[in-house]
Amino acid sequence: MILCITHSNDFYTIDIFFEYLTSKNIPYFRLNSDHLNYLQKISITDHSFELTDEFGNTFRSSDIKAVWHRKGWRISIPEELDDDYVKIFINEYGNLRYNLYTALEDVPWINPFEAEKKTDGNKLYQLKIAKKNKLTIPKTLFSNDEEEITAFFHTYCNGKAVAKLHGVIAKSMGGENMLSTTIIREDNLESMADIAYCPMIFQPYIEKEYELRIMYVDGEFFTGKINNSEHADWRVNQGNYTWSAYELPENIKSSLTSMMKEMGLYMGAIDMIKGRDENYYFLEVNPQGEWGMLQKELNFPIAERIADNLIKRMKTNE
Repeated sequence: MILCITHSNDFYTIDIFFEYLTSKNIPYFRLNSDHLNYLQKISITDHSFELTDEFGNTFRSSDIKAVWHRKGWRISIPEELDDDYVKIFINEYGNLRYNLYTALEDVPWINPFEAEKKTDGNKLYQLKIAKKNKLTIPKTLFSNDEEEITAFFHTYCNGKAVAKLHGVIAKSMGGENMLSTTIIREDNLESMADIAYCPMIFQPYIEKEYELRIMYVDGEFFTGKINNSEHADWRVNQGNYTWSAYELPENIKSSLTSMMKEMGLYMGAIDMIKGRDENYYFLEVNPQGEWGMLQKELNFPIAERIADNLIKRMKTNE
């Protein structure tokens, strides 16, 4: 059985994944991570567990032969819970969830939980590994120091920079990270006075020809191109763009493959831009990033390839 860890609002790509598993006679179980709380009955002992979900379906850890960590979601809090207990509720159910995941660490995962956690939560780590593997990255500063930011702006940014939050402040209904990207110009620098309360990542604004969303699945690339040359991030204005299939240069594929292997990731949504200077710039990789639009609009068999990878590794692990 393949366990798919997702959330209660997930649809489309996960449905394709399940339909494909059914066609291959592979059993599966959907586990909604946001409902890993009072809605489910969970008992862990001796590094094994039994779980009954919110619909009354039961499985045991011994049933699971592979895991797709599709989408992690914040654990839902019951409305009637007293505010004094919210912190301990989140903490203890978070611990329970982590123990449940680690009980399955010996079966194949996409992606391995610890590798994904390290990568997803550390953009500077991503940039370091990307550069090590011969990818071009923007000059980057992560800081809460107004003077350092101002000096960085005048030294590297040629009058225009982007400022981004390092972490995620929210998720879309589909589970995509919602980012905060701000354009900084000379007359915005005075607003940096409050940066001590919210450190951010700063990079020079790169004049670009287009943006690329690259879905990597264990050495395979499914790349969509979007002609966004004006906005800092296509996701802010995504309803106004059309995707087209794109073939990456072989040297970029090779570097991305080496990077993903060093990070320990079997899959991830990679964002790059093609600059007007002809360089390909690596921006980030989101291990749980969105790719449904690529499958839907470009007919890329991404869900099927994820399933194939898990089936192959599951059989090898038997």
